[in-house]
Amino acid sequence: MINDQSGIISVKVTKDNLDDKKPVSEMVEELWRCLYEDKGYISNPLKRELADRGVTLRTGVK
Repeated sequence: MINDQSGIISVKVTKDNLDDKKPVSEMVEELWRCLYEDKGYISNPLKRELADRGVTLRTGVK
C-alpha cells in the first residue's frame, strides 16, 4: 500500500494462489481514515470490516 504522497506504508508477500482480498484486513490495521483501491478488491464482508474499523473504502471505476 502507498500513501497519498506515493510513500510505501505496507507490504505483504503472499502465495500466487491467495485471494488478494485476504491480506487487506491485516494491512489496514494502522490506517486511520481512508483506503483507495480498485473494485477488484471489493467484497461486502471486507467493506463491513473496514467500516467497523472506521476506514472508508474509496474506489475508482472498474
